[in-house]
Amino acid sequence: MSNAAIAEKRPSTLRGASLPKWSPWAIAAGSVAVAVAIGAGAGLTKVQWGLIAGLLFLIATYVIAATVEGRRQAKDRIATGLVWVAFLVALVPLVSLVWVTVVRGVKVLDVYFLTHSMGLVADSQPGGGIYHAIIGSLEQVGLATIIAAPIGVLTAIYLVEYGRGRLAQAVTFFVDVMTGVPSIVAGLFILSLMLIFDMEPFGFAGSLALAILMMPVVVRSTEEMLKLVPNELREASLALGVPKWRTILKVVLPTSIGGITTGIMLAVARITGETAPVLLLVFGNRFINNNPFSGPQQSLPLYIYQQYAAGNDYAYNRAWAASLALIAFVMILNLVARAIARWKAPKTGR
Repeated sequence: MSNAAIAEKRPSTLRGASLPKWSPWAIAAGSVAVAVAIGAGAGLTKVQWGLIAGLLFLIATYVIAATVEGRRQAKDRIATGLVWVAFLVALVPLVSLVWVTVVRGVKVLDVYFLTHSMGLVADSQPGGGIYHAIIGSLEQVGLATIIAAPIGVLTAIYLVEYGRGRLAQAVTFFVDVMTGVPSIVAGLFILSLMLIFDMEPFGFAGSLALAILMMPVVVRSTEEMLKLVPNELREASLALGVPKWRTILKVVLPTSIGGITTGIMLAVARITGETAPVLLLVFGNRFINNNPFSGPQQSLPLYIYQQYAAGNDYAYNRAWAASLALIAFVMILNLVARAIARWKAPKTGR
């Protein structure tokens, strides 16, 4: 047998000692056990138990890793541990919010609740539903998306592909300013126009305010997605004599369509829960109004606000059930967006 073969079979003596793969789980389990014992003995809350467990996990990870693997590897493990602890801390309020909404919302959420309006039902009485609010939200958010999405995407295309000079800088500045505009300001702007033209509250007025809030989000997200498209793709298309507008339409947009769609759906989710513009411009309606261009309409966020403000158990249950329906609505939108993005994404295989 040659010396090379012997060297290959001989275990490396340069590799230092390392902890087994299951060690983080064991340290985490031990940290949780100690934290529970400390918290139960001291009468602390479960949130404090979790904070103590996270602190103990980081300290134990560093001490054990430094003893076995050395300080350099211990620093790497502590950085990984910080990432996991931060992830869990961020996950706790989200899971808690969804859990509380589901537990309280399922009490009255059924087919009857989804297919009936409040109509002649008083806030202090049982019964009623959110059918009129679902219709209003779908129409108002849909119209806002029809207005804001094309304008936002075209504006982003201009900034990335054509924008040069002071005009592009001014557009970028105002987009940044609009991103931080409170929703009540957008509602007041549309309300001032309605007062000038002596108009009554109607659903489309809320759509206009929601479109104002949606446009900067669409512009920003689309702009970032377009910047991720490699310039080599544009240059290759232009080198073949393809016009720039066709390069954008056939190369740039298909390459970034997944991110653009996700950005639009995030903007839709951002405006779906807005209450202030709807409260000012749409006023709410206990009955079904299928026409967003005439008369007051209801929406899910406004319905939740009004029911919670009623201040009785029946209204609270309806508010939680409507909140659960709103969360499900946003979740369905995100799932549809991911499906569309995957369907329209360019194929990378051979």
